[in-house]
Amino acid sequence: MNELPQQLVNGLLLGSMYGLVAIGYTMVYGIVQLINFAHGEIFMTGAFGALTVYAYILPDGTSMWVALPLMLIGAVLVAVLVAVGAERFAYRPLRNAPRLAPLITAIGLSLALQQAVWAWYPEAKSARTFPQIDGGPFHLGSVTIQTGDVFLIIAAPISMAVLAYFVMRTRTGRGMQATAQDPDTAKLMGIDTDRIIVVAFALGAAFAAIGGVAYGLKYGQIDFRMGFILGLKAFTAAVLGGIGNIYGAMIGGVVLGVAETLATAYIADIPGMDKFGSQSWADVWAFVLLILVLLFRPQGLLGERVADRA
Repeated sequence: MNELPQQLVNGLLLGSMYGLVAIGYTMVYGIVQLINFAHGEIFMTGAFGALTVYAYILPDGTSMWVALPLMLIGAVLVAVLVAVGAERFAYRPLRNAPRLAPLITAIGLSLALQQAVWAWYPEAKSARTFPQIDGGPFHLGSVTIQTGDVFLIIAAPISMAVLAYFVMRTRTGRGMQATAQDPDTAKLMGIDTDRIIVVAFALGAAFAAIGGVAYGLKYGQIDFRMGFILGLKAFTAAVLGGIGNIYGAMIGGVVLGVAETLATAYIADIPGMDKFGSQSWADVWAFVLLILVLLFRPQGLLGERVADRA
């Protein structure tokens, strides 16, 4: 029990990263009802975009306090370009196709992006070291916060606040809400739904890129396969919170992160369960939680916000 505050903080940090990626899933699904399984790879390309800026553009010895904002810009630019390109050339031609077609396309795009990064970065065949911020760790009572987690503590709430303002207070945000509710009526009201969909992809990619930088700072390394499992967990978080619900995506991410952390930390203490508390079982418990939520509350914790377009 003395470790409980530390484990809760660890889960909150992990869940915030899941939530940043889950926002992209839930925004795209809420508007075009597409499960973009390539979104985890967009998260990955954002991380490699940040690394590219640091390794190949900035002068050697640049302080991380100077480099980090530039790395973040590079990450967002790369992720947004990939996401917007995917929407324009892979998903838009299939918008009126049976739902299975864009789903298979998303899976194929996911594999293609992995192999593209693998080919572009020969060093990506193994994990690449990600630059770290000097200083820390920081201690708050019995809780220890690593330096790499400080970025996530700051970035996650700011990202949510900016997104909430954008969706609720701007003209484009209101257009996104209208398109999600009824795209045909939105067109009749003069809303450019194609532009709205592109904005949704771009926003989701930007948040995924922030999550990619947070991942690199937290774990100290990245590789071309990092987006697959984390993307599945982010999708799980979106379903937990209620698919199509932006706030639910972040809450679902936090719930998933805390549950995964506590399960990994404490299940091994239960007699006869020592084999099920290792880190290798963390992914299993995440999907066990998803199955339980789907069984007892299939609409998610906050409820779905997806219009019925049957």
